[in-house]
Amino acid sequence: MQKSVTIIGAGPVGLAATAHALERGLEPLVLEQGAAAADSVGKWGHVRLFSAWSHNIDAAASRLLSRYGWSAPDPSRYPTGRELFDLYLRPLADAPPVKSVLRLRHRVTSVGRLGLDKMKSAGRDRAPFEVEAETPSGPVSFLADAVIDASGTWLNPNPAGSNGYAAEGEAAHAGRIAYGMPDVRGAMRQRFAAKTTAVLGAGHSAIGTLIDLVRLGEQVPGTRAIWLLRGSSPQKSFGGGDKDELAQRGALGKTFAALVEKGLVIMEVDFRVKSISSETGRLRISSRDRRNVLADELVVAAGFRPDLSFLSELRLGLDPLLECPPALSALIDPNVHSCGTVPPHGAKELTLAEPGFYIAGMKSYGRAPTFLMMAGYEQVRSVLAKIAGDDRAAAGVELVLPETGVCGADEFYEGGCCRPPGLATKEPESVRVAGG
Repeated sequence: MQKSVTIIGAGPVGLAATAHALERGLEPLVLEQGAAAADSVGKWGHVRLFSAWSHNIDAAASRLLSRYGWSAPDPSRYPTGRELFDLYLRPLADAPPVKSVLRLRHRVTSVGRLGLDKMKSAGRDRAPFEVEAETPSGPVSFLADAVIDASGTWLNPNPAGSNGYAAEGEAAHAGRIAYGMPDVRGAMRQRFAAKTTAVLGAGHSAIGTLIDLVRLGEQVPGTRAIWLLRGSSPQKSFGGGDKDELAQRGALGKTFAALVEKGLVIMEVDFRVKSISSETGRLRISSRDRRNVLADELVVAAGFRPDLSFLSELRLGLDPLLECPPALSALIDPNVHSCGTVPPHGAKELTLAEPGFYIAGMKSYGRAPTFLMMAGYEQVRSVLAKIAGDDRAAAGVELVLPETGVCGADEFYEGGCCRPPGLATKEPESVRVAGG
């Protein structure tokens, strides 16, 4: 009997899962809460990826698209999010086999076993999954033999508070706080031009935003950038430099390091946000050690976390630290992750306590920040092979991930293999620290 698979989310990984399911002769159904497939990609359409087209197109999706006259972009070029959508994701979503199984404006509200709550064990493995969703026409439900949650984390950003909760006053000042990587030089230029903006975070979204603010400042006098860094050193944010096998990712870190060394980014280290208040028409951002930064706007680029609210009746058994599949935790934990890269992984590492249910894509990494799109493609290739009963293909590896050249927290830049060429091992003297 043909197996049915419900796929939650029609982003890059969800659409790739659909292509693999169709190729395997399975019966997929794709539920996307947005008005269009890959709706969240549009939120970062201005961002240029640091991986080339060759790393951003799934093999099964490419084979499907080729049947409908699609021409692949130049594999050596680096697309923006908008180009990723226009030249790949939208054509994939519009391909007849995918379009026929795609349901838009379907926000999943619960996933469980038909007629059974989390406590019931008898007959659990034989009961189909029941997926409930809200639509413009009202609630609907679907049954499935397997479920893949590829809903991502974009809509669930981490708050500003250093303890994992919203900072005091964060909700009250939401109108002057942006999350993720806002388009500060484009659609949101007027909001940030000639303003002082504090950016909280240490990852690519944070440094990309800070670089854009500096560039905006070259065009609009009075535009200033303050970097709020929870850690004690900026070095890890500078990346792996020439050792990074994704050249654009390494170049991004080197560009940012140069701006910091020139003093074009004001920096506050060990800044753990406790509260946000108003002072003379500006934001007063206060740390737990009672330092204060005044800014007109705040960008919180502190990562994302998975929304597990609609999975509460499933037996997930997630890792308690990262909220990811337990077998995956040791591979991606940023507290211990060292030189090199996350190895390719698939159905084995994504197996949860609830048979037949998988989390894939960015959400599978829980709160870890190290995800690459191509890793998600390999995940769903393996998972769909497993669901189809092809254990050999599920256990195989069809991907080599590029190394970052970045070391783990305790080993970083300790005279080892990961020091980017030309970068000092200590904080440069030209770095300026924002006063209270």
